[in-house]
Amino acid sequence: MNPLALIDKYYPVDNELKHILLVHSRSVADKALAMARNHPELQLDLSFIEEAAMLHDIGIFLTDASGIGCYGTHPYICHGYLGAELVAAEGFPRHALVCERHTGAGISLQNIIEQELPIPHREMLPVSLEEQIICFADKFFSKTKLDKEKSIEKARKSVARFGEEGGKRFDEWCKLFL
Repeated sequence: MNPLALIDKYYPVDNELKHILLVHSRSVADKALAMARNHPELQLDLSFIEEAAMLHDIGIFLTDASGIGCYGTHPYICHGYLGAELVAAEGFPRHALVCERHTGAGISLQNIIEQELPIPHREMLPVSLEEQIICFADKFFSKTKLDKEKSIEKARKSVARFGEEGGKRFDEWCKLFL
């Protein structure tokens, strides 16, 4: 599969939003691939990691996040499941799971209900090691400071707002992937 062809389909105009998406996604893909290559014992699917990391944020254009040039109608937290719907409809259900499960450090059904989040009521936690490594790599990059990788401390802080379970998952990923 060619993730850039799919991105071009949904982002046909070369504008700032497409630039942000491509730079951010490339940074996430490169970090995830580097960690995967440092752990050959995990036998991770490198091609899948690269493809799925490039697509993980494809749904952002459907959300309202004017700071990064998104003028859709949905809250930003919806970009994961919205992107998953797009990617699944294109015939890539495994890649779609990464889109849906990468937000925060993944979001449990319990957290969705407790926080009354405007997303479907189902588990949205990364399951496979490939899903987990992409989700983890994503925590080191923002879409507002494209040229800067976050420190481990700042990356962990960014998931802390999603609750204690997100912090615990982040710490587990540090042990597993770093």
